[in-house]
Amino acid sequence: MSRAKKNRAESIDPQSIPKAVVNRLSLYLRELQHVVRSGRETTSSSRLGSRLGFTDAQVRKDLAYFGQFGHPGVGYRCQELIEAIRRILGTDLGWPVALIGVGNLGRALLGYRGFNRQGFRITAAFDVEQAKVGAQIEGVEVYHLDQLEQVLLKHAIRVAVITVPATAAQEVADRLVDCGIEGVVNFAPVTISLPDSVSLVGVDLAIELEQITFSVVNRTNSR
Repeated sequence: MSRAKKNRAESIDPQSIPKAVVNRLSLYLRELQHVVRSGRETTSSSRLGSRLGFTDAQVRKDLAYFGQFGHPGVGYRCQELIEAIRRILGTDLGWPVALIGVGNLGRALLGYRGFNRQGFRITAAFDVEQAKVGAQIEGVEVYHLDQLEQVLLKHAIRVAVITVPATAAQEVADRLVDCGIEGVVNFAPVTISLPDSVSLVGVDLAIELEQITFSVVNRTNSR
């Protein structure tokens, strides 16, 4: 284990940090990056919180899990806090990512430039359709799924994104686990099962829209 990884592991126990806190860290990071782009060098917990709908106390409490970052009379130095949050999230290391499934959604993700800005780079894509194998999409080579293990090993890939149809998602997930993948983002509209040793995030856009329509309908009915 590298010294950087060892220091991270010793300083933070992931099990002790509520998931909601980690989610908010990502929001703080995006807002801080926006503040820097707007030309400001410092911000405060109240300004940061108000932009995101949180109290200043919530911001300070969340950051206190990881240390002390504010400066008396100054607040937060934005670039300094950005670098600290990126270290906490691990995105300062730079992460090669595998994408499984080169359909419409997969192609859209391959073309998304925001990944690189946040420390992720889709390094290899996989599909089972022979017509897609060997193609270069947005500079990323498409391999056959049968080449999964050797390509993941070659590029030291530990994180994968699943964008296959629901019927194939669990089989693909199982193959990823067998190949040593440690984290999976699942865009397939189905729940998949993974060992506790593998981190899983499910992204179902229809569910997100259902949350919005619930709020809209019930706000309308309450008037």
